Amino acid sequence: MKLIIAIVQDEDASRLISSLMSDGYRVTKLATTGGFLRSGNTTLLVGVEDDKLQNAMSIIEKVCKSRKQIASSPAPISGTTGVYVPYPIEVTVGGATIFVLDVEQFTKI
Repeated sequence: MKLIIAIVQDEDASRLISSLMSDGYRVTKLATTGGFLRSGNTTLLVGVEDDKLQNAMSIIEKVCKSRKQIASSPAPISGTTGVYVPYPIEVTVGGATIFVLDVEQFTKI
């Protein structure tokens, strides 16, 4: 058995959960926060049998596509300390960060 830990953007989370659950996977959702953009992420925990791992990974890959987005990034005003002015930058968002772990034991009570 494997445990998939998938960190996805909030925008993709509900579609991914629906897709996984409609294929019979059980999903636990955790609200998390990303680092660079400090944006909301969702971390999903999905327990899968070894033979169903590739199918679950395919669903995640299909739903969680990378895309470009404009975000504001702070930049210091020259000559002034501690003053920041936001300016737009293009960043890639979406996709998924996935960890797959071996599960030694699973118990449902």
